Amino acid sequence: MTDTQTGSRNPDALVRRAGKRADTRQDQHFLVDDRVLDRIPEYAVEAEIDLSHVLEIGGGPGALTDRLLGHAEEVTVVERDPDFAAHLREEFADERMADRLTVLEGDALDVSLPEFTASISNLPYGASSEIAFRLLPRERPLVLMFQQEFAERMAADPGTDDYGRLSVTAGHYADVDIVETVPKEAFDPQPRVTSALVRTTPRKPDYSVPNDDFFMDFLKGVFTQRRKTMRNAVRNTAHISGLGNPDAVVEAADEELMSARAGNLAPADFADLATLAYDVGDPEA
Repeated sequence: MTDTQTGSRNPDALVRRAGKRADTRQDQHFLVDDRVLDRIPEYAVEAEIDLSHVLEIGGGPGALTDRLLGHAEEVTVVERDPDFAAHLREEFADERMADRLTVLEGDALDVSLPEFTASISNLPYGASSEIAFRLLPRERPLVLMFQQEFAERMAADPGTDDYGRLSVTAGHYADVDIVETVPKEAFDPQPRVTSALVRTTPRKPDYSVPNDDFFMDFLKGVFTQRRKTMRNAVRNTAHISGLGNPDAVVEAADEELMSARAGNLAPADFADLATLAYDVGDPEA
């Protein structure tokens, strides 16, 4: 077995061949622990996720890319650093020639993403929220690395300290499970925080909303004032939610809901309130 055999490349050797150190100012922390790297695609396999076309965001020197190629039929990797993009093209030249790997050079928030069956990625933490919420509406399974604190907020239940806008928004698109916490020592250079792997399973919510964009703006508004009652939160954040007549919403809503705080409401409660607000609150077109 050689170091260039797909699925078994040495992550430290890949960094050396890339000829470039991680730039922490660009949010680069390379996952170099073989055991963690080997487990990541297994979380997709055990969930019977379709790996015919895997999207990876942030390939870096290619350690996770290598493991994904060991399981997936086809991988598309998005890499914004031109040096690492060039390294990936050279390192995995055989896979590219076999049409098993495509390297897209650019920012994952800007490039046109291909159709994919799953995304498995060690995300740059600074952009992890924006990237996740670009991927979640695509309704595909995800296995993504986040800061542990972020992951716990994604997976939090109503009434807990971690529950918030992120929990409701992520849960609108998928079931969210933390499958593994990953220590700082698994990375080079080490980040300042512990990380966590999150697996999401797409599903339709058990409620309906009149408009996804309005629902997201409504959540953004009320959670900026999560310690206030919903009555005050709705009235005070009309500039965020786009409501022209928040008083009409407060007057029409159930008194028990209006007296509650955002952190204690279930997602279905927010959906009911957002639907009411859309109907009577004169939302912006």
